[in-house]
Amino acid sequence: MSELMLLTDKAIAKLPFAQDGQYKVRDAEIKGFFVRIGKKTKTYMVQGEHWRDGFREFAAQKKLGEFGSVSARDARVKAKEALVGFTRGERPGLPMRVAHGAITLRGAWQRYRDAHMVRKGRAERTVENYSDYMERHLADWLDQPLAKLGLRPDLVIERHERLTVRNGPYVANGVMKAFRAIYNHALKGNRDLPAYNPALAVDWNPEYRRNTGMGVEDLPGWFAELAEIGNPLRREFHILSLLTGSRPTALKTIRIEYIDFKRRILHIPKPKGGADKAFDIPMSNAIMKSVVRALRAGREMYPVQSFYWLFPADSTSGHMVETKEDRSVLSKWGNDLRQTYRTLAQIAEVSELDIHLLMNHSLRGVNAGYITRDKLLRGHLRRQQEKISSLVIGACDNLSTS
Repeated sequence: MSELMLLTDKAIAKLPFAQDGQYKVRDAEIKGFFVRIGKKTKTYMVQGEHWRDGFREFAAQKKLGEFGSVSARDARVKAKEALVGFTRGERPGLPMRVAHGAITLRGAWQRYRDAHMVRKGRAERTVENYSDYMERHLADWLDQPLAKLGLRPDLVIERHERLTVRNGPYVANGVMKAFRAIYNHALKGNRDLPAYNPALAVDWNPEYRRNTGMGVEDLPGWFAELAEIGNPLRREFHILSLLTGSRPTALKTIRIEYIDFKRRILHIPKPKGGADKAFDIPMSNAIMKSVVRALRAGREMYPVQSFYWLFPADSTSGHMVETKEDRSVLSKWGNDLRQTYRTLAQIAEVSELDIHLLMNHSLRGVNAGYITRDKLLRGHLRRQQEKISSLVIGACDNLSTS
């Protein structure tokens, strides 16, 4: 129940107490000023909103005092002051610093990048992906208050749908998952943000795992395609991708000091997941030969850069950057070869747990968590690696790969 009248002491005194619950009587002159009538009390209240750039950032109510202790005239003055404060962004119970401290998406992204991603050693590629999402796909949002976006999940939904049409379902999901993570991180230190993450309103696009791995019968044809690539360093990159099951980003950034021929390992200090996921790849005989061929080709083609990198290049970083091939020339590369490695490992009857260890996947289950990977490297895991490499080379023994 809500009534409208000019709120004066005399008028309020005549208002009956509520029989059940409460009701409101609004002032006829000041919008947002009202008295709330309960069973035993009559309370002056004011309600207002704060808008910025055409968007409502918050609605707030403020108690002005009890009838009998505060006159209607004084309550009216307090109501006007509170409404002015609301328009400036003040909120009841919060200091102005917090109310105006609405962090922008740019500020939230920079804090997430520096305090979460860089400090915790997240992979450089992951940081680059997030930067691309924010600074290209959400560039027009960067200087908007994050609180405004928090109050407008419809904007997030609309942007996801637009990106789905323009950039594809996987990019759209990636952008909004990055936004979701940044918003959640910002919530920890910004009390003025709505607690509801607007990305939760997104209807995510379905994502399907690509089944592009090869079987044993496909390998001779693939090696025949590989032989047509004139650059010996790129050939070895793809061979090592197949023999190790490594992600392309980790493989192309292997430094010379990460190669240990004595222990027969390739050290990967910053794989996907960052430095905390660092691991060693045990080298089979075939992997060792491929590494040696790559070193020789690199020294001949890039004598300066090859002093530092296994796969050197004339690039700003000094190492190979682009590893994609024309699929009409080489039908499988990159993560296709990682899937092939996983498939061939199964064919070679390598156990599921050993495959996870060789590919640096997270181990599931309590018992798996007690396994010390380093203790398995020199013996057991290297024998498993040999089984996989032998299957690859054995299927192509009519081709020159050594």
